[in-house]
Amino acid sequence: MSTESLRRDHALIEKVLKAMWATIPLLQSGKTIPEPVISQVIDFTKNFTDVCHHGKEEKSLFPELEKKGMSKESGPIAIMLMEHTLTRKLAARMEESSKTYVTTGSATQLITDMQEYINHLVQHIWKENNRLFEMAEMALRNDTDRVNTELANVESEKLKEIGKTRESYEKLAEDLAKQFPLQEG
Repeated sequence: MSTESLRRDHALIEKVLKAMWATIPLLQSGKTIPEPVISQVIDFTKNFTDVCHHGKEEKSLFPELEKKGMSKESGPIAIMLMEHTLTRKLAARMEESSKTYVTTGSATQLITDMQEYINHLVQHIWKENNRLFEMAEMALRNDTDRVNTELANVESEKLKEIGKTRESYEKLAEDLAKQFPLQEG
């Protein structure tokens, strides 16, 4: 499957989103989320989700789909690019409100920004997994190995650029999931 690594990214991102969602009732009840935890989550949203994952889609998957006739000016790629831009804006707002939270203890705006970010990304990931990636699998079925190699190369390049490893982000997601388990129901 030419979208396998992107789906693995989504699973990792969703694990962090669930942990973020689990912190919202804590923040609402006045509990303090330690600054290092907040900083790591912000790093994940900016660097793993945006630089690495969106980088893989924008530098590899989308151009490959364009070669197969999918336009980036309209249709699924255009929508995903617009949503990537919105993800960046929401992440930047969340970063600002997290700074306010750390310095003042006021969580109101951070809660709102986290909810918007999480809701947006959950919907975005669903669209990619269930619509765009299904189309990509069909369009790229004869180019799977090459596309997988390109995606791996972009991931490696992006992680090197930010000075992190995939393993460090996987460990972070695991740690957050244990520290902030999402209560079902």
